[in-house]
Amino acid sequence: MSVLSCLTPLSAAGDADRFGGKAGQLAAARGAGLPVPDGWALGWAEVDALVRQDPYAPEVDAALQAAVSGCGPVAVRSSAVGEDSRDASFAGTHLTVLGLVGGDAVVDAVRKVHASAMQPGALAYRDRLAVTGAIRMGIVVQQMVDADVAGVLFTRNPLTGAEELVVEAGWGLGEAVVSGLITPDHVRADLDGTILERVIGEKDVAIRLTCAGATEETAVPPDLATTPCLGEQEVRALSRLVRACNEVYADTAHDIEFAFAGEILYLLQRRPITHG
Repeated sequence: MSVLSCLTPLSAAGDADRFGGKAGQLAAARGAGLPVPDGWALGWAEVDALVRQDPYAPEVDAALQAAVSGCGPVAVRSSAVGEDSRDASFAGTHLTVLGLVGGDAVVDAVRKVHASAMQPGALAYRDRLAVTGAIRMGIVVQQMVDADVAGVLFTRNPLTGAEELVVEAGWGLGEAVVSGLITPDHVRADLDGTILERVIGEKDVAIRLTCAGATEETAVPPDLATTPCLGEQEVRALSRLVRACNEVYADTAHDIEFAFAGEILYLLQRRPITHG
């Protein structure tokens, strides 16, 4: 193993058996020109080498240090083999670490994400879905988006089964939405992006990047907390993103995490909608 071979550009990490499900999904999106933030992938063997401190660990460490040297804040995301698949999403069961600057912080986060696969919640999820075999944790290291608005989107209504856009969003980074920190805005739209229903949430807190690249909770001014964070223009942009995803993925039932930085829309994660 060499330093150059330890870390793979995200666009080339399509082998889900090596790099895990999340990396495979994002590699397909980047390869098709979708607006996925750039990054790198570590295969599960490289992650194991780093965590177990085997003879290849220094090379993996050096590759991570070199990749993030001088770049802005990054996120370290789980990408286990089988994660973000049609049968098992693992959504919320493995750790994601945001707002990391410098190689030491990234290496430490890789170890923490790897360890999260052995937490009781993750093991219970595997048992519930009868996921068998060894736990193989790949890693995605992805450049952070300093989001003004972020959230999640489903292309199938979880209550009715209708094919439509169901969006939940809030101010700042999407972690406030996916962690349940806020009650997000809820938008239901047809596949062309025409808004059918809007419910304004209690978006009184946002998670934002600091000048140093870390993340912090900030209070949202009361007038902004009750202002819709997605307008018609943004919802139509999301519908265009969905159509672009339809061209890339065979399964067009999408579970998407997105972010807007100004008027630019980013695709952060994509997985098939599952029942698990």
